[in-house]
Amino acid sequence: MRRPILLAVSHGTSDAEGARAIADLVDAVAAALPDVDVRSAFVDVQQPDAADLLPTIEGPVVIVPLLLSRGFHVHHDLHGMAAKKADAVVSDPMGPDPRLAEVLADRLAAASAETPAVDLDSRQPVILAVAGSRDPASLTDAEAMASLLSLRLGARVELAYLAARQPDLPGALRQHPEAVVSTYLLARGFFFDMTAGQADGRTITPPLLDGTIVPQPLIDLVVARYDEASARLLSTTGPIAEAARP
Repeated sequence: MRRPILLAVSHGTSDAEGARAIADLVDAVAAALPDVDVRSAFVDVQQPDAADLLPTIEGPVVIVPLLLSRGFHVHHDLHGMAAKKADAVVSDPMGPDPRLAEVLADRLAAASAETPAVDLDSRQPVILAVAGSRDPASLTDAEAMASLLSLRLGARVELAYLAARQPDLPGALRQHPEAVVSTYLLARGFFFDMTAGQADGRTITPPLLDGTIVPQPLIDLVVARYDEASARLLSTTGPIAEAARP
């Protein structure tokens, strides 16, 4: 029996470097899953639109959100479109997860090595800058991610939101002017530009995908989300999956 198609769905961005970084992640996942048909789609800005693409796909599909937390796009957009296809399921989003904390910690270590002013051993906390959402689940996810990063670093981590919630990044930096900003964003785009602007010259780390080599923990994370959801899908759609056998 063929394995379900993996439809990797990201938000979409008009930033060329950010778009390339996301595409590189999808390509790396495809290389890690040579027996799986891996495709990509978006919920905004870029094409193909996930809601238009999904109905054209025959056979079982696992939708993996390339998103860092639960929110409107996961609950409304992705689950809404999956509900219209009997053999489709949505995996958990990428975050929160210890593998993301690993990459965030690596970004901070690199910043500390390159910039003498960045002292991760000081009493200043790390500020975790997240996109923000009014969805209550996104708040829970952000707090969980801050806890995972704090555990990884052995340091205090304070949250700052780039939209929808408080404290915002300028406010957090007023409270902790010497803190380094850990950018909890998947790739460059609107919110990364906002982070750089609001940080006002202070050190910020690159996003999780910095445009160079795709970190192995991110590849492993997407593969794990696919495997978990694929097992769930095949346990509930056995006859449908069997009918999709070539």
